Amino acid sequence: MKDKPWIFSIMPSSTLLDLPGPVALACHDAGAANHIFSWMKADSETQPDAVSHWRLLAEGPAATLWTDYSLPEVYLCQSIDELLEGAQTLVSGTGWASSLEYNAIRKAHQFGIYSIAVIDHWINYRARFQRDGVEVLPDEIWVSDRDARDIAIREFGDIKVTLKPNYYLETIVHNVRTHEHTNNIGRNILYVLEPVRGAWGGKGISGEIEALNFFMAHISALGLSESPTIRLRPHPSDPAGKYDPWILEQKGWNITLDNAPTLAESLAWSGVVVGCQTYAMVAALAAGRKVFSSIPPGAPPCVLPQADIIKLSEIALSK
Repeated sequence: MKDKPWIFSIMPSSTLLDLPGPVALACHDAGAANHIFSWMKADSETQPDAVSHWRLLAEGPAATLWTDYSLPEVYLCQSIDELLEGAQTLVSGTGWASSLEYNAIRKAHQFGIYSIAVIDHWINYRARFQRDGVEVLPDEIWVSDRDARDIAIREFGDIKVTLKPNYYLETIVHNVRTHEHTNNIGRNILYVLEPVRGAWGGKGISGEIEALNFFMAHISALGLSESPTIRLRPHPSDPAGKYDPWILEQKGWNITLDNAPTLAESLAWSGVVVGCQTYAMVAALAAGRKVFSSIPPGAPPCVLPQADIIKLSEIALSK
């Protein structure tokens, strides 16, 4: 790496503004979409006419999120071909839930358009760019923290990796401070859900349900002095009603689905946050919440690199 100093660059202020335009933006999964939309929002405040150089194709959870960002001047596309027509740069997410972003990168290569992929987490980097055994890599990768940067450099060798500001996380923390209150916050548990690919324990139930069951079996390990109030916040990709049967099975507990309009408002209500390894747990840490991973023993360990996340399995096994 020493002979390639361009592999890692830091651009702490500029985000999308310096890219050759028109800039095409392809988003499906929520994680990268939140970063991309936050950069768009920040750049539009610095340079209002930037929106005329952007075009967006948003599907799935990203399409729902887009309604929160209030940039009506951005041209919305209906297909990858429309998105890339005349574009000079592509910025895309790297989601699992569809092949939209993968296909956008593939077509960008075909059209000679420079492609940038945004990685928003710390796992499965290479698999994000693979479908049916075919790997399609971008020209550049953007990340928003140094742990992700280090992983990307190890995984991708000669691909340029750029560290970008995390406006999404900064906005969440600011909004938590705006909405938080202290009444009984210590006994409020927010459980942030995420889909788990496959079962862990061979019990015939999904990993996310297994983790929920483990959490309930060892809830005393959280050290709360009062009977807790628990809210489950579904992942943006979760279908409606997914957790209703599980909630009905939890007799004697005050458990409801979280209906706060934003993650920041959910975190503001909470004193303790629990989840497997979702990005929402990182946001909770940044907002000063006590955070536990509910991944049970026997499952792959939590991959989040933040040392302050408490492993519930370690506490349970020590008792």
